[in-house]
Amino acid sequence: MEKVIVRSFEDLASYEGKELGVSEWLEVTQERINLFADATLDHQWIHVDTERAKEESPYKSTIAHGYLTVSLLPYLWNQIIEVQNLKMQVNYGMDKMRFGIPVVTGSRIRMAAKVHQVQNLRGICKAEIDFKIEIENQRKPALEGLATFLYYFK
Repeated sequence: MEKVIVRSFEDLASYEGKELGVSEWLEVTQERINLFADATLDHQWIHVDTERAKEESPYKSTIAHGYLTVSLLPYLWNQIIEVQNLKMQVNYGMDKMRFGIPVVTGSRIRMAAKVHQVQNLRGICKAEIDFKIEIENQRKPALEGLATFLYYFK
């Protein structure tokens, strides 16, 4: 799918209530999980101890940190949309975020996004985006929620 290009408030507002698209699949490897564990100092065995996870985990494998999945949102988002003509972009908040099922190591994930609402706040574009992180071959999403961005167009 082709990336959506947005250059103004009006461009983005034209997508209100519509699907924006989906990102490419991204494999969540043990190396990525280990690097995240090192960066966040969260070395819980369910994430990093592959041998113990094979024996004791209900998933028979390690799983990604939930916050690792959250941290991949900007990377996946940038595959769906390119917002041009900006002075600045601010992450404003996350709402209604829910973890559905764990991301088992080696799984592939992608993001599906839909524009929920766009508002003009005295020249600042407030965009609320419904997102879902899907796991390949799984019915339930790994993560879903509502992300809010502030776009300051030139």
